[in-house]
Amino acid sequence: MDDPFDLIAGWLHETLLIPLLYALGLMRWEEIAHGWALFAVYGAVQVVATLAICMPLERWRPIERWNDKSAIGVDVFYTVLSRVGVLPLVTFVLFYQAQVALNGWITDHGWIPPMLERVVPALLGHSLLTFAIYAVILDCADYWRHRVSHQLRWWWALHSVHHAQRQMTFWSDDRNHLLDDLIAFVWFGVIALAIGVPPMQFPVLVLVLRFIESLSHANARVSFGVVGERLLVSPRFHRAHHGVLAYGPRSCNFGAVLPWWDMLFRTADFSREYVATGDPSGDEAAATGSWLAQQRSGLRRLWSVLALGRRAA
Repeated sequence: MDDPFDLIAGWLHETLLIPLLYALGLMRWEEIAHGWALFAVYGAVQVVATLAICMPLERWRPIERWNDKSAIGVDVFYTVLSRVGVLPLVTFVLFYQAQVALNGWITDHGWIPPMLERVVPALLGHSLLTFAIYAVILDCADYWRHRVSHQLRWWWALHSVHHAQRQMTFWSDDRNHLLDDLIAFVWFGVIALAIGVPPMQFPVLVLVLRFIESLSHANARVSFGVVGERLLVSPRFHRAHHGVLAYGPRSCNFGAVLPWWDMLFRTADFSREYVATGDPSGDEAAATGSWLAQQRSGLRRLWSVLALGRRAA
């Protein structure tokens, strides 16, 4: 039986992408355009799956109820833009090109391209175990990216767009400033290149990790219990990270998928309940403005931080 995702991607490739690439004189991208289309379809399916799982949870045991949900609508736009458009583009097309270029350069100099299985030969032939190890390594890298983004004032100026939402739901995971997303991709990409994540696995890894991150942002009174909360980040655990009293460098619970790193590096707080969310240090545009207004708000805040630094110097 033909893969339905591949069939849809093939239709998009032939009907939309090939004519567009031909018109723009970019037919050299034709081969990998199908890969982008395939992961765009995967992203769309993931959005539907996230909706099917998280929305019933939010209706079953909501933490908060709101009459005006217009701010959530902007988060929906963020999610669709990221998972169907930007994420497949950067995690497959750009990562693929970067890995081809890097491996070619390494090979030309007589070296062997990095690969986790070469470091640990016992992993050869155990693709699922290797995939899981890749996920753990990338999650650890994301913990440090996330933690540093709260410590550096210029980076927090961008990352604060994510924390500005006072009506946090599972849609809020992708609410990020474009520059913050760009830094995250470079961070993720460099780590993935260093450990030799295959091009076809990288976007799948990102989609799997982002699915769990969406769940952790849900407006639902969901806890995994004393043991479960120490194995996987839950909505209760992550909500403490978004609390109004935990913004910027005072935050806790930086782990995206696994709470192990917070436990190991002493940034975990399992005691906080379902606190109110938001960033009281930011402006109103970052919380309730349009997508464009939120992007501008992050840039204004970044500019203020940089200008203050220049005056101090």
